[in-house]
Amino acid sequence: MSDNIEKELKEMIVERLFLQIAPDDIEDDKNLMETYGIDSFSIMEIVVGLEELYGIRFAPGEFKLSYFKTLASIADFVRAKKE
Repeated sequence: MSDNIEKELKEMIVERLFLQIAPDDIEDDKNLMETYGIDSFSIMEIVVGLEELYGIRFAPGEFKLSYFKTLASIADFVRAKKE
């Protein structure tokens, strides 16, 4: 696993959600729901991707929608869980 979490996340999101954009076209600070049409089902796909890619597990009550607002917020969450 490289240390470029944003790049890894962009690739995972495009692959898992079958987005018709290049991973590098996802902007770190754009609202994922508003900009890319990501919905609650898509967020669950991202959660599964985080579990597979980083071994991240959500403890009961730990899941917050705000973690998935932007790519940057997902990356921050991943970094915090890896510490």
